[in-house]
Order: sequence, then structure tokens, then C-alpha cells
Amino acid sequence: MRLGINLGYWGAGMDGDNLAVAQEADRLGYDVCWAAEAYGSDAPTVLAWVAAKTERIDVGSAIMQIPARQPAMTAMTAATLDSLSGGRFRLGLGVSGPQVSEGWYGVKFDKPLARTREYVEIVRKAMSRERLSYEGEHWTLPLPDGPGKPIKLTVHPQREHIPLYIAAIGPKNLEQTGEIADGALLIFPSAEHLEDTALRHLRAGREKAGLTMDGFDVHPTLPIALGDDIDALADVFRPYTALYVGGMGSRKQNFYNQLAQRMGYEKQAAEIQDKYLSGDKTGAAAAVPRQLIDQTTLLGSVERIADRMKAYAAAGVTTLTLAPAGFTLDERVAALRAGTEALELAGLA
Repeated sequence: MRLGINLGYWGAGMDGDNLAVAQEADRLGYDVCWAAEAYGSDAPTVLAWVAAKTERIDVGSAIMQIPARQPAMTAMTAATLDSLSGGRFRLGLGVSGPQVSEGWYGVKFDKPLARTREYVEIVRKAMSRERLSYEGEHWTLPLPDGPGKPIKLTVHPQREHIPLYIAAIGPKNLEQTGEIADGALLIFPSAEHLEDTALRHLRAGREKAGLTMDGFDVHPTLPIALGDDIDALADVFRPYTALYVGGMGSRKQNFYNQLAQRMGYEKQAAEIQDKYLSGDKTGAAAAVPRQLIDQTTLLGSVERIADRMKAYAAAGVTTLTLAPAGFTLDERVAALRAGTEALELAGLA
């Protein structure tokens, strides 16, 4: 099992340390460094900066949002980053959510599966440097009855095939991801529930495409924190979990809330959402079950983290991306080092 690191959003308060964290991950032999975007920092700018200051580690977008860019623009960005980084770029895509898609980008959040499939087909075709023509429900290239003509990408990516990942949570999206992508970016993954909540759907998609899980990257992200007091460590992540389960989406359309329900936390997920949407964020955080946090993070000693890593590897995870927690650079670096120590202790390095 390989290790990755997620720097999260630029502007989240740890900006001055993020490059040092990425460089330490590079030195420690981490496989990939991801950066996120929502409605603040954009991922490609951060990744270009990190790639220029590191030597070996891959850089990846987790995610570049589909409503933010035309697919040809995404192909241009991916090819450019792959060329500039010496073949170290991974393209992670996702549809975002209805609030961001419609409120920030002005793009209707309709038919997200069909939109994703067409987007991926166009991006792959453009990155292959074919002359770009496409007829779909959401995109037609070139536009008919106009001056446009099929043209091809002028930039040569470093590699013929840039790895393409999709951020997926729901069963149908997971199945399609298995069918059309090289890997799946997962959030709030529980080793105990991974087969039912993700892997069986990914496997079904692979089978639909006539493929196996061999070579497919099952790639969840988990926060990691070192310490002896597990309850105190879990409390650090209560606001984070409450934000996603309670407030990341509308009452009717919150993918993270639905995931918590599929993990067996139906009553608690409803309570967290009720409190969060009513403005009681403190109450929502308090309502998050400690077990849910413990199942979706890596907390405690190196030995305890190693045991959890074994469970994820046994469940089918191929790359485990860590989001190192800490109030200082030293704490975040210590968490990074603990990740490599735990992987070795688990016999997974």
C-alpha cells in the first residue's frame, strides 16, 4: 500500500507550512501530493508551485471541479502540468455539489453522471492529441453551423496516459468511476464498511467495462493525528465531520450525510444535519459519534495507526492519502513521519 498526502485548501490557515510539508513528504517517499479546490484557491496553481519545489512526488488535483472548466481547458491544464512536472501529474475530477455548481459557477447541477462521463471522454480524447470532435448531450465540438473546426492539443504531455481519478461517494457514481477512471478518490472511508459503501460498486463498474480491479487505485483520504488521548484527538475532528455530514449540501442533497447513513448512522446523521442547518454548529459537532470519527481517521500511537492501516489494506485500499493534523509545522511533520513508520510497522511498505 502506498501513501499520499493532501494539503487541502490554500488559504486554510496553514499556507506558510504547506510547501515544507510537501517537501518532507517528498523526502520520506510519499507517492503523491494532492491539493483541493472549492470556491477559494484553485488546485492547478498550487500544484504547479509544489511540483516546482519537489523532485519525485507526484502532484494531483483532488479535485478539479467539472463545472469550473470546459473539458478541453482541463485537458490543456493537465497536459501542461504533466509536461512541467516531468510526468508527475494526476488528474482528479469531480462534479462538486449543487450549491457550488449553481451558486458559484452558474452551472446547473443536473445529470451529474452523464455529464461526468462525457467530460471524461472529451478530456481523454483531447489529451491523446486527436483532432477534437464530439457529439453528446452536454457538449458538441465543434459547434454546428459555425466557424469552428476540429483541432488538436499542441502541448505534448510527458506521458501518453495521464492517470485520471474521480471523486465518488454515491453507489451509481462509484460504479461509473470503476468503469471509466483509473482510480477513485474516497472521503470518510471506514475500513469496516468499505466493501459495502465503495468497493462492490467500483468492482461492478470494472466488470461492466470488462476489467478487473488490478491496476485500479482505491485512494481514500484520512486525517492523521498522533497522541495518547484518543477521545481528545477525536474531539479535534468533530467540527470537520459535522461540517460535511451536517452542512456540506442541502437537506435533500448531502452526499456525506447519505454516506454516514449507509455506514449505519442514520439517526445520528439526521441529528447532526438538523443542528447544523439550524445554526447550532457546536451542537452538531457534539452529536458526531466518537466511533464515526475513529472509523474515518487515523488516531493515536504509531502502533494503533499501523493496525488501522492493516485494516485498510485488507479492505482493498491501494493508496492511503493522509491529511496530517497539527497546530504547528512540527506537529504536521511528526504526523507525516508517523505515517511512514506505521506503514513499515504494518509490513505494508
